[in-house]
Amino acid sequence: MPTIDEQPYTLVIPTRWNDNDVYGHVNNVVYYSYFDTVINTYLIGEGGLDIHEGATIGLCVESHCRYDAPLAFPEHVTAGLAVTKLGRSSVRYAVTLFGGADPAAGSEPRLAAEGWFVHVFVDRETRRPTAVPDGIRAALERLLVSGAA
Repeated sequence: MPTIDEQPYTLVIPTRWNDNDVYGHVNNVVYYSYFDTVINTYLIGEGGLDIHEGATIGLCVESHCRYDAPLAFPEHVTAGLAVTKLGRSSVRYAVTLFGGADPAAGSEPRLAAEGWFVHVFVDRETRRPTAVPDGIRAALERLLVSGAA
């Protein structure tokens, strides 16, 4: 089972009131928005991805999520991010979501979800695959977990 300490990059994401559904927990579809948030925060901040005018953009072509424990507002989610495969035009991320961490109360984080997300980088205009830009590639290489291809 993955732990927070094993994640090469983490981001704390606050839940929002409207993330909860009628059952009193964060709705399953919101977990994918947390995946998007940690990935794109990293690509923009560390890789220089220009989401508005850059010539290259990343498109999600595959994603998966396994739910291990519920999350609920007003929890803070710690999203972990690693790269498990980096190709010429694509990247596969491992994403983990942890909830329940409250250092003041002495509570440890619990694994809430884990999954993967695949980006293919494409030309913004033609939508044809293109090489991962150098700055983004360098940032992604920093997250490459040992033993991953």
